[in-house]
Amino acid sequence: MNSIFDDTFKGIHHLAPFDYAILVPYFSVLIVLSFYGLHRYKVIQEYFKYKKKVSGVAPQRFTELPRVTIQLPIFNERFVVERLLAETTKMGYPKHLIQFQVLDDSTDDTHQFTEALCKEYADAGFPVEYIHRTNRHGFKAGALENGLKTATGEFVAVFDADFVPPTDFLQRTIHHFTDPQIGMVQTRWTYLNRDYNVLTEVQAMLLDGHFVLEHVARCGGGLFFNFNGTAGILRRKMIEDAGGWEHDTLTEDSDLSYRAQLKGWRFAYCPDVECPSELPVETYGFQVQQSRWAKGLTQVAIKLLRRILAADLPFKVKLEAFCHLTPNISYPLMIVVSALMLPVMIVRFYMGWFEMLVIDMPLIIASFWSISFFYVIAQRELYPNNWKRSILFLPALMAAGVALTIINAKAVFEA
Repeated sequence: MNSIFDDTFKGIHHLAPFDYAILVPYFSVLIVLSFYGLHRYKVIQEYFKYKKKVSGVAPQRFTELPRVTIQLPIFNERFVVERLLAETTKMGYPKHLIQFQVLDDSTDDTHQFTEALCKEYADAGFPVEYIHRTNRHGFKAGALENGLKTATGEFVAVFDADFVPPTDFLQRTIHHFTDPQIGMVQTRWTYLNRDYNVLTEVQAMLLDGHFVLEHVARCGGGLFFNFNGTAGILRRKMIEDAGGWEHDTLTEDSDLSYRAQLKGWRFAYCPDVECPSELPVETYGFQVQQSRWAKGLTQVAIKLLRRILAADLPFKVKLEAFCHLTPNISYPLMIVVSALMLPVMIVRFYMGWFEMLVIDMPLIIASFWSISFFYVIAQRELYPNNWKRSILFLPALMAAGVALTIINAKAVFEA
């Protein structure tokens, strides 16, 4: 054992000041990445602690159902809007208590096609309102805010164009609002084209980690979590109380969510209510989507994190909010690690294997192994009879993360 220590310290003894200038930032970055890795382990622990508590079943039911407005924001999505209207108008809810708003910001022939389609539904007796904007001010947030001007519902459900909501969506979510402090109910995304190719499989695994583990852990633990922009229903009073839809970030859903919860509103999660959607099938669409989310979440962190940390909230709520809003900082840090990798290998040529066990191994377990555990466990919870198949996709999942490094790091700096 003494010889092991001697070899290690002998290696350290040979380090020059320049070597420390390389090693110190390298290990500092790994420690930060390990912090987010340890957070994943904590999320897994919290999930198993609360998964039976977050059932998605409302404790009470309305004796008289409230009015609901369903907002359908679209932009140049002609080929899915027909399916969107066909499925949402099948919603099992009293027709006199429901309103459909098609919020069309399209700049192509989707506008004419959708307007005519909405007229057909209106003529058939469906309460469909078509709203077309030409200036696109505020983008999706602006469209949702504009729709509220004529919305008749006390509650507002939102579905993006590539979603296919189940017919019992409202019946299974609306009753959570019997609690006057509930401001939003989110449901779990599923994927119509999960098996299309390796990329869609990887995307589904990434999103399952969020919807299966993170939402349950946060909701069950009384922590802040976010409306995902679609497949959810919001109390209109909550939207107004939080300051309305704002469009100074790319993720207006997370922005509104945190502002509302800072005001004291509570959110509910229904993991058993599945809302099918379609995933991007090509790399470009996937990268654009992920870059947008990375930039938007970082913008929300810059905008609200100071308010969150200064608020009269439990420490665990503040810590989770920090971890939720800032993980994309790992992308620039991964570039730093990659840039330092070769000089670090040269500097550490004389270091002993004992050092690798006591320093490197814990960092690897904390930062990199956590990713594999996190996503495999999510698949095991969803598919208990077929979860081992997900292990085969781990290399592709890691590769997707690497492929996003540059574009998401750019998004973080832009934010």
